[in-house]
Amino acid sequence: MLRIHKGSLARSRVVNERFGEVVVSESGSVVTTVETAVTYEDLLEVATNLRWTWKIEARRLFAALDPTASPGALEWPQQLLLGLGRDQVSERLRADPDVARLADAVVQNFRSYFTQTTKTWYHTHHKPEKDQVIAFFAAEFSLTDSLPIFAGGLGTVAAEQLKAASALGLPLVGVGLLYRGTSHQWLDREGRQHEAWDMMSPEKMPIERARDAQGRLVQVTVSLPGRDIQVAVYRARVGRNQLILLDSAVSTNSETDRILTTRLYDSDIETRFSQELILGVGGVRALGALGIEPSMLHLNEGHSVFAILERIRRVMAQEGLSFEEAQLAVRPGLLFTTHTPVAAGHDYFPDAVARRYLAPYARQLATSLDTLVALGRVTPEWTGDSFCPTVFAMRMVGHRNGVSRLHGRVTRQQWSMLWPRVPFDEIPVGHITNGVHLESWTTGPFSELLTRTVGEQWRTTPGDPVMWSKIVDAPDADLWRVKNEARADLVEFARRRARKDLARRHSPSERVAAVSVLDPDRLTIGFIGRFVAYKRPTLLLRDPERLARILKAPGRGVQIVFAGKAHPNDEGGKQLLQDMIEFAAKYDVSDRVVFIVDFDTTLDRHLAQGADLWLNTPRRPLEACGVGGMKAGMNGALSFSTIDGWWDEATQDADPAAAPIGFSIGTDLDYEDEALQDELDAASIYDVLENEIVPRFYDRGPDGVPTTWLASVKQSMSTLAPTWDSLRMTRDYAESYYLPGMAKAAQLRAGGARSARDRARDLRRLRAGWDDLRVEVGAISQRKKGHRVFLQVELGVLEPADINVQLWVDDGVAPFALDAKLVDRVDERARYDARVDLALYPGDVIVAARIVPSPIYTDGEILAGMMTWSK
Repeated sequence: MLRIHKGSLARSRVVNERFGEVVVSESGSVVTTVETAVTYEDLLEVATNLRWTWKIEARRLFAALDPTASPGALEWPQQLLLGLGRDQVSERLRADPDVARLADAVVQNFRSYFTQTTKTWYHTHHKPEKDQVIAFFAAEFSLTDSLPIFAGGLGTVAAEQLKAASALGLPLVGVGLLYRGTSHQWLDREGRQHEAWDMMSPEKMPIERARDAQGRLVQVTVSLPGRDIQVAVYRARVGRNQLILLDSAVSTNSETDRILTTRLYDSDIETRFSQELILGVGGVRALGALGIEPSMLHLNEGHSVFAILERIRRVMAQEGLSFEEAQLAVRPGLLFTTHTPVAAGHDYFPDAVARRYLAPYARQLATSLDTLVALGRVTPEWTGDSFCPTVFAMRMVGHRNGVSRLHGRVTRQQWSMLWPRVPFDEIPVGHITNGVHLESWTTGPFSELLTRTVGEQWRTTPGDPVMWSKIVDAPDADLWRVKNEARADLVEFARRRARKDLARRHSPSERVAAVSVLDPDRLTIGFIGRFVAYKRPTLLLRDPERLARILKAPGRGVQIVFAGKAHPNDEGGKQLLQDMIEFAAKYDVSDRVVFIVDFDTTLDRHLAQGADLWLNTPRRPLEACGVGGMKAGMNGALSFSTIDGWWDEATQDADPAAAPIGFSIGTDLDYEDEALQDELDAASIYDVLENEIVPRFYDRGPDGVPTTWLASVKQSMSTLAPTWDSLRMTRDYAESYYLPGMAKAAQLRAGGARSARDRARDLRRLRAGWDDLRVEVGAISQRKKGHRVFLQVELGVLEPADINVQLWVDDGVAPFALDAKLVDRVDERARYDARVDLALYPGDVIVAARIVPSPIYTDGEILAGMMTWSK
């Protein structure tokens, strides 16, 4: 906003004390007329809401306010503004009208965002109930380097859901831990990883101490063996929603307890158990202290499952229920998402440890400790079995899911022992494929290209394939230009990081060499991942001579930019990283194989935006989903992956007649022989690189544009962008789990939780008589239209209204169940029949009978131990 002040003054003066001034000469003429209505406090408000992490214009503003700031420093805009101070920021805005106008636009956009809540997807497609809130629990959230409380993929997906929920207007609050200790990776001269630890001050993070409705600082109590500890509560603002963080560094705690929440994924099992109680129990208590009673708990991995205990305790107190009744009342409002099919990714605690830590909660819940601990054992009656939080969650919640179609299948297989005799496809574990917040990962030029091509609604409309199909109309020259710019930015970023790292550990001559690493015009492969065996980061090195030839091919060379960390205690993972470094040195390709030290969100963004090809090499089927290719895909990269995680469904659903959406490594077969699988997949990498990827990338028209390559880029984006989108992911969670779960939980608690009490009573009766049930297949008769199958049932003490009798038909392809009808009953014997046309199924058909509880007691959920089959 520009204003002119006119008047006759005896001397020059400033007539506006806000961000701008008008200097008037002694004659009264205006000599400076630059002004903006934005205040320093306005900019601090923008900087302290993490919405800036996905708003390109806000990032541009902070960069303009301090042109000397590094990309890393721009992840700390609150500290940047505080460092500059009010006077320097005011002077910068006065001196540059373009920056002043940008500040106005950013602040106005920020303000209008919150006034548009009622026009968001959630409010226009669903009529939200008053005070409905979903609490999203996770051990990590990867939002920005200025809030370093993340380690890997779980943190990324958790952050993407927070951002998407804000965009959709979904009332979701995140709950996590505030880790003050953060590790930094460094390599020695031999390429061996080491860790350095820093302690972060909450005062420097974009968070604040949470206060209740009366303005008092919120602090909650969590019980640990022999003591209660105090936990401080912090709050980060994430768009329209918030993230609650818990911190045990309270002065009244013992020194040992003050450091419980210092490190993410601490390897000490008692610290780990304490962290999980703080996150789960403390998280629900913190929400309650803030006046938030969530209608749904979304629990991510086993780290957060003890929220269930506090949820049950609160409902017991509010409704006067028993443990069993309260558990049934809250069950529909509990969703558990597992993010890993790798056994080592799940916690297992010795029985003695679990009993010590859960003893206070057994007392609070008025249930036996034996009962509570048994819920976390794979075999409940075996006291020598370990306590697994994942098992506890699987048993206690009403909904469970994996994070891709393949992962849903793998999870059902992995935990099938918890539902004995339940057919594989009926094991109650679904899937929702992960997605990424597209606006967070696109470069500025790419974002502008998308807006011109598909429309502004790509930022707010979840999973619209018609909208995304318009990307095929993007001019090839424009698409290639923005891709080249992003690749050049990545090269410059990598050179800066390489110089900084080599300055610390190498000679001056090597530091000079770092200036020329990578080529902004070369095919660039990106790879980010944990250096762990199942990820196979060194699969490329099976034939190092061949790889070196591919990298050095004249005029058609390839370069690899990679990053990632091994767990501090994983010596094997550290060796994998060292092997990559040694390969680059031995084969003289250090300028083409560049490792960027100390992974962070700044690096993640640059690599996702600049890579042409995204490499992913997990051993199938051990990748739950994988989102790196999604981030890169939104910036015109193609995926090059084993057929695992989300790429498995992407390849299955792709149009075989269209341009390839990417490139696959190996096949979709699962191998028992891991060495053979590695050998075949490595050979596939070299073959596909040499014969498909490199020629397609370097085949250029007269204008230098790789038309064939860009055809695949467009096909990839138009086909997969609806899948990649975390708006789609969060919408799917809302419609598949949150809304039905909240409605059913509300129904069970209505009228003093009468339905929950009745259900608990009825299920006790069913379980008491269940073992006496018998069912057999009787006569099968031919009818004019199909067959009539009679089923004989021994009811015992139960009634026909208590059960659902079904005919099971297995044709070897798609087994299914048919509800049978009661024909007659004599005392405890009943006869049912079902109609089916067995002639429709070629080959042998197996028929069986089974009994499950009536849906009026279960809402159709499969309950473990309550499925009786014919012999």
